[in-house]
Amino acid sequence: MEWLQLFFLHPVSFYQGAAFPFAFLFNYLCIMDSFSTRARYLFLLAGGGALAVAAMGPYAVLVFTPAVCTVALLCSLDPQQVHRWTFCFQMSWQTLCHLGLHYTEYYLHEPPSVRFCITLSSLMLLTQRVTSLSLDICEGKVEAASGGIRSRSSLSEHVCKALPYFSYLLFFPALLGGSLCSFQRFQTCVQGSSALYPRYSFWALSWRGLQILGLECINVAVSRMVDAGAGLTDCQQFECIYVVWTTAGLFKLTYYSHWILDDSLLHAAGFGSELGQSPGEEGYIPDADIWTLERTHRISVFARKWNQSTARWLRRLVFQHSRAWPLLQTFAFSAWWHGLHPGQVFGFLCWAVMVEADYVIHSFANEFIRSWPMRLFYRTLTWAHTQLIIAYIMLAVEVRSLSSLWLLCNSYNSVFPMVYCILLLLLVKRKHKCK
Repeated sequence: MEWLQLFFLHPVSFYQGAAFPFAFLFNYLCIMDSFSTRARYLFLLAGGGALAVAAMGPYAVLVFTPAVCTVALLCSLDPQQVHRWTFCFQMSWQTLCHLGLHYTEYYLHEPPSVRFCITLSSLMLLTQRVTSLSLDICEGKVEAASGGIRSRSSLSEHVCKALPYFSYLLFFPALLGGSLCSFQRFQTCVQGSSALYPRYSFWALSWRGLQILGLECINVAVSRMVDAGAGLTDCQQFECIYVVWTTAGLFKLTYYSHWILDDSLLHAAGFGSELGQSPGEEGYIPDADIWTLERTHRISVFARKWNQSTARWLRRLVFQHSRAWPLLQTFAFSAWWHGLHPGQVFGFLCWAVMVEADYVIHSFANEFIRSWPMRLFYRTLTWAHTQLIIAYIMLAVEVRSLSSLWLLCNSYNSVFPMVYCILLLLLVKRKHKCK
């Protein structure tokens, strides 16, 4: 059972697994209708606080502080000012915490604390919920706390008004991972009647468990292949392509397993069903769409389907509000949100150029490739090229040291993104000449 030991020895997986009994308990109490709405909010908030303390230790204060400050801003500012102030505060706080990680890794040359890394991951997810909620308030989708702190209501009334916000920002099924859940969906799921909608399906959870089992078995096999072969430091020429591809495959398998586990926890708590879908709102979409990710020949499709809820959040937060170079701004902000490590800056900017090249190249190909044998050949060739470019980008994002990034850039793997860059320049130049 080596795969089981490897999976649950990962700290986040361990704490996510430990949260399942509480998710089932929450669901059971909701089904039995023995919970008032306020009690449900309190249960989710208390569970989030307990999970934060257990997983992060003293670093939990780095998550509690921005949550409290955000609620204070939500209750004291006008709806049109909420998003600007909460966004600036949350990203400033998260950046300061990431700078602490940079100081530890690059200046002190010490490995960071595991608890601190979990805290940073939770902070990034908190940023998603904070900005999603503030945008909803700014756009009028969610009603702001009327009067807020400035009204003459009693302290208990203020706390009651703020309780749904606190609960949403810190509810335990999404504290350490999981697809972004909107505040409207969260409220509907908490307040919804289980007599009308099933809150979770045993068979759906069983299927997710089997998926995790299969992915972890493959993960162990690929890990042995990677360990037995050469590394990026000692590979030779074309061997480096195989090394990067298998190592990136290992990263993808790990992400898939964790995303399915996170999705299962949300589902077990009742937040993964159709119960929380509001009219006009997109339904719940899990982060891992493995079938599409592994068979697509388009880098742009991979970008939209990789960590789907985060991709939709970035599109709403940055892309739709950018007047110039929206694609570049979106990927640049993603690098900032991830922590601005050198590999992340290089990897996300490279990804932005690859997506732009993908649009131009495939538009050109669709005009000139007509016969189905050529289309099949073109699709196969671009699928392989896409997988190799994604492997290159993934390794660039995941490496921490500048020396490893330099080795990657000097390897034969750089040929694949360079081909797309050259094609992009040639096709753009051709387009301008035609005009």
